[in-house]
Amino acid sequence: MKIEELKKVIEILRDEYPKLNAPIEKLKAHKKGDPFRALVCTLLSTRTKDETTAEVCQRLFERIKNWEDLLAIDLKELERLLYPVGFYKNKARYLKELARQIKEEFGGEVPSDLEGLLKLKGVGRKVANIVLVEAFGKPAIGIDTHVHRICNRWKLVSTKTPEETEKALTQILPQEYWMDFNRLLVAFGQTICKPQKPRCDVCPIRDFCSFFKLSQTS
Repeated sequence: MKIEELKKVIEILRDEYPKLNAPIEKLKAHKKGDPFRALVCTLLSTRTKDETTAEVCQRLFERIKNWEDLLAIDLKELERLLYPVGFYKNKARYLKELARQIKEEFGGEVPSDLEGLLKLKGVGRKVANIVLVEAFGKPAIGIDTHVHRICNRWKLVSTKTPEETEKALTQILPQEYWMDFNRLLVAFGQTICKPQKPRCDVCPIRDFCSFFKLSQTS
């Protein structure tokens, strides 16, 4: 897929997004553009379905309102609140530790730059980039399994890891498309371009897709 084709694809996905009713939208509703909520939700979403994360976040934010609440809550109670997100015991410890870091090292505020976010316990590049976009409105590309898979299916990149995909995309994708790239592709990947048995028959961008074209000739 060429960049000019990708621009058309992004516009199509923007139009289609409201119709998809994807799980990512349920999770985004809990973030509310708030740095505290955005960081907690995104960290919990790693290796967990968005539907599950959204349910856990709803329960969690009824009990936890800020970093002080996270510091004060008993670890076992926090673990119970986080179940059944993936690696919930590890994530409970991460949240307690990053709450301490934010209070002691960042003056109680979520850092608004990549370097600062990556210093927080349990925060990798994907989480940091998504927080930059959703909490601070800064251009970044969060690469999860959906984005990585779809970009390779489109032959937009030829990469083996999400880190390689991020590096490649930042070099070829105009920055004006960075902000909603993750949101659009995750929703598309959750509902149409699935890991197994992608729904090419209803795909709105299949005429641009290398994967679809190849499947028609095989």
